[in-house]
Amino acid sequence: MPDFDMLVIGSGPGGQKAAIAAAKLGRRVAVVDSPEMVGGVSIHTGTIPSKTLREAVLYLTGLTQRDLYGQSYRLKEDITVADLTARTQHVVSREVDVIRNQLSRNHVTLCSGTGRFVDPHTVALREPNGDERTLTAEHIVIATGTRPARPDSVEFDGRTIMDSDNVLSLERVPRSMVIVGAGVIGMEYASMFAALGSKVTVVEKRAGMLDMCDVEVVESLKYHLRDLAVTFRFGETVAAVERHPRGTLTVLESGKKIPADTVMYSAGRQGLTDGLDLDKAGLSADRRGRIAVDEHFRTEVEHIYAVGDVIGFPALAATSMEQGRVAAYHACGEPVGQMDNLQPIGIYTIPEISFVGKTEDQLTEECVPFEVGVARYRELARGQIIGDSHGMLKLLVSPGDRRLLGVHCFGTGATELIHIGQSVMGCGGTVDYLVDAVFNYPTLAESYKVAALDATNKLRQLERLED
Repeated sequence: MPDFDMLVIGSGPGGQKAAIAAAKLGRRVAVVDSPEMVGGVSIHTGTIPSKTLREAVLYLTGLTQRDLYGQSYRLKEDITVADLTARTQHVVSREVDVIRNQLSRNHVTLCSGTGRFVDPHTVALREPNGDERTLTAEHIVIATGTRPARPDSVEFDGRTIMDSDNVLSLERVPRSMVIVGAGVIGMEYASMFAALGSKVTVVEKRAGMLDMCDVEVVESLKYHLRDLAVTFRFGETVAAVERHPRGTLTVLESGKKIPADTVMYSAGRQGLTDGLDLDKAGLSADRRGRIAVDEHFRTEVEHIYAVGDVIGFPALAATSMEQGRVAAYHACGEPVGQMDNLQPIGIYTIPEISFVGKTEDQLTEECVPFEVGVARYRELARGQIIGDSHGMLKLLVSPGDRRLLGVHCFGTGATELIHIGQSVMGCGGTVDYLVDAVFNYPTLAESYKVAALDATNKLRQLERLED
């Protein structure tokens, strides 16, 4: 008889939910992770610290209040790294306590250490004191997450040349910064440091940024960041990064040279599978350390599952949690539906971006007709009250059956607001539901009604012409 019914390697969002779901089904469950990493990368270096840092930046700089109190408004004049990390450390500590408590009260055994496969049903646990013992399980879930990818040609020191994991250990707020990579993580940190007053230059080899987002939203974000003195170098590749006594020098292949206090690489993520000895379990990973899975998150070895960032896109904490639950239910023979493809995406730039469904470009490419309804925060009483005159909500509506095809939001509370659109789309609702609904006033949620009225007015004009 194996030691456990399910053994989960990794305690991040996917691993936690897999373990707790199996435990609630009455299974004997254990989670393996290093004592200093309970909660995974999400809690310690990823989602939670970066979003907490963002809140600290917004609060201390007073950035979002400047439309009301003037461009010189600032809650604290000389903001230090200690000011920023105090809030982060508090939140991380509390979250770790919450996770430990959740595992404990669901009778999940937490095994401190690192794990590697001995065979398909056996994992060797190396404990913090160096001792090693084996654990056996009927089912195993790999939820080890990822780390920042580091180009071999760059000499990282974690202070002047760093990746996104090192940002929280900066000694001071840099006066100038080069960010290599205009993906989600790169743009989130570019927003934060620009808000702090750092002169930020973003280098991206592609022609644009955040290509999964609505074009109008991306243009709005660019405008806001340029207003914060962010410089964009699109279509550029870094040839070398030099460290000098007074800072760094980033040399581009085009010949441009960019001096800065620090350089941060945000060049994708690498799956944490190197030390797992996957071959001993009959598994393999691709060059980015990712493990292939089926629709049930089962690997090529039928009793071994993988969830979270280690399986690749979309690599979000929210989707990882649901993947963990689905995998655990399937492993335990519990009926479970497949994950809905209608998943919201949240990007914590300043301002926030969030969307669900298709973009205008995708619908155009697929030859799907649509009408657009837009609400701007400056038209809403709540937008005026909070001082956000730049935010917007966009609805993409089918002229035929009036269903929502996509919802795109930019501005304060975008990652919260998007769930209204997600719910309407998920239930097969139409734009008419939003027209007839009553929203609290004054709220940002009222933007749905304004955008819906805008879309239906355009549809009415179209119908009149066609009649």
